[in-house]
Amino acid sequence: MNNDEQAIRELVSNWLDATKRGDVDTVLGLMADDVVFMVPGQEPFGKEAFAAGGESLKGMSIDGTSEIQEIKVLGDWAWIRQRLHVAMTPPGGEQKLLSGYTLSIFRREADGKWRLARDANLVM
Repeated sequence: MNNDEQAIRELVSNWLDATKRGDVDTVLGLMADDVVFMVPGQEPFGKEAFAAGGESLKGMSIDGTSEIQEIKVLGDWAWIRQRLHVAMTPPGGEQKLLSGYTLSIFRREADGKWRLARDANLVM
């Protein structure tokens, strides 16, 4: 595994850890300013809408795991295909288990850091 692949794996791990802690600011720092998310049943949306959605999950316990199945680095761009498993538990509520696949595209930015640029998420 090369350094770029390792950096992207660490980004995914940091994203999951920050999500578990409810640290929306850290998650936002792991994505490009022009990021685009695609999820079933919604129009594509960007960083601002993601942040607003994150605020609506305050108090929710979220724990996830990632199984990266493919990773490919091509210069300053990279993509991964992964399977996510997510457990979401609202305060005083029942746990909901979600799983599915994502195809995520990352871009190395001017500061040398990899950030999420596009994400097609089929976790349901």
